[in-house]
Amino acid sequence: MPGLGVVVNDAALARQVLLDGETFRKDGPGSSGDLWTPILGPSVLLNMEGPAHRALRARLAELFTPGYADRLCAQVLAEPLAALSGRLGRGEPVDLVDTMRVMAGAVICAVVGLESRSEDDHRQMFHRGEQIVSMVTLRTRTLPPAQARRAREVLEPVGEIAARAYLAGDQSTVMGRMRELGISEAEARGAAGAFFLTGTETVATLVPRLIALLHDAGQFDRVAADPALLDPAIDEAMRVSTPTPMMLRSVHAETAIGDVPVRPGDRVLLATHNCCQAYGPFDLDRPHPPELRRLWFGAGPHFCIGYPLAMAEIRAVAATILSAAPLRIVRRSAARGVLIPTYRELVVTR
Repeated sequence: MPGLGVVVNDAALARQVLLDGETFRKDGPGSSGDLWTPILGPSVLLNMEGPAHRALRARLAELFTPGYADRLCAQVLAEPLAALSGRLGRGEPVDLVDTMRVMAGAVICAVVGLESRSEDDHRQMFHRGEQIVSMVTLRTRTLPPAQARRAREVLEPVGEIAARAYLAGDQSTVMGRMRELGISEAEARGAAGAFFLTGTETVATLVPRLIALLHDAGQFDRVAADPALLDPAIDEAMRVSTPTPMMLRSVHAETAIGDVPVRPGDRVLLATHNCCQAYGPFDLDRPHPPELRRLWFGAGPHFCIGYPLAMAEIRAVAATILSAAPLRIVRRSAARGVLIPTYRELVVTR
């Protein structure tokens, strides 16, 4: 497609591209590396390939095991979840969009090392990420100098917070654990920025849509009554909402995607949203074929390293909301002018 690149709309082909990290890379022209390197620096997983990427990823993977992610969310979200449960139990109207901004902001504050119990601080952290992501469109190959400078200004306080936590070396913090693992301060700052940009909107946009999909499909009470259905419900909601609607790669060797030849320097856009939507509307009983499995988190060498943390957070909040069943949606409206489809407002009550 002129002005965009080679667009892939098939899940099996998209997975083939993601699994071939040598031919289709994140550090070439038109890739996500072009977009994020001027903002985050050269070593943040989002823009790395080869041995350096594997080495950094292996060290960072120790920080986000499922067990650690569960413990972190249980600690950070204990008070917010108790407050949410109380409000729902009393029959108060709750805006799940604002609730998720607070929850996602609280977790990312903990990850980068900001000690705060203020809901406004958590909202502000979420807003910082929104400011940067809102600069990106499908045609964006790299941010203009003025926008890149603004993005760096928005991220600078996050990097400073992460650096202080890193230097303090507290092993109970993610940044302190990075230092213990031998990750450099520059790498830790870059990683904090990457976690900050990728670790807020996915969770915050997904939970309201999950609840709305369950409500609209008449499946809310069913999942509330059977905890074993929660993970399948999350996966199906992610398929429909596709929190990563597009992924970028740069071609590094002459090859073909399906029957379409591609050459070095070509830009590949994996239309994850289209790949996932091809399987139909929300259906809690729909099995996911192998080529589709968690495609929205990627595949191969760049599968989302924060997947365990995202799932732990989503499970914790969704389980709290479901425990208040029955609930009804009393007001909702869609957000406009956003990169990831989401609600501007979704108010529920008993």
